[in-house]
Amino acid sequence: MSQLLTIAAETENPLIPPIPELVIGLIAFLIVFGFLAKKLLPNINKVLDERREAIEGGIEKADAAQTEAQSVLEQYKAQLAEARHEAARMRQDAQEQGAVILQEMRAEGQRQREEIVAAGHAQIEADRKAAASALRQDVGKLATDLAGKLVGESLEDHARQSGTVDRFLDELEAKAEAVR
Repeated sequence: MSQLLTIAAETENPLIPPIPELVIGLIAFLIVFGFLAKKLLPNINKVLDERREAIEGGIEKADAAQTEAQSVLEQYKAQLAEARHEAARMRQDAQEQGAVILQEMRAEGQRQREEIVAAGHAQIEADRKAAASALRQDVGKLATDLAGKLVGESLEDHARQSGTVDRFLDELEAKAEAVR
């Protein structure tokens, strides 16, 4: 056992490297680290800064786009509300105009009806007068023919005949109006 300890003391510890290797390794590490710090680190920082700026710019653009979209949405809603209001107003105007036109058409229909009724009354009155005149002539002729047959002489004198008939019919009309 003592021999084992002596052998162990003579050999070096494998976990601790020799000092010259440690110094060379440290110098090599500092050279590589310095090279990386001088050449690679600025490029890495530059790429990271560009990426950060792109992300921040993208976020700002997205915020600006969202703000613009929100304002466009508000404008759209305002225009839609205005269009609905305008449509309601136009509907109201159309209903009012329809009511006015309907009233005008009713008034025109009433006027035309009154004209037709008045024309009908005038036509009836004219027909009644024509019928009365024709009836007078027929009754007068029949009465004079009958009177001529009763009396036995001809009552062909037209002036006397129409005067007698007119007087007789006027008396009949006066009696008829008195009865009413």
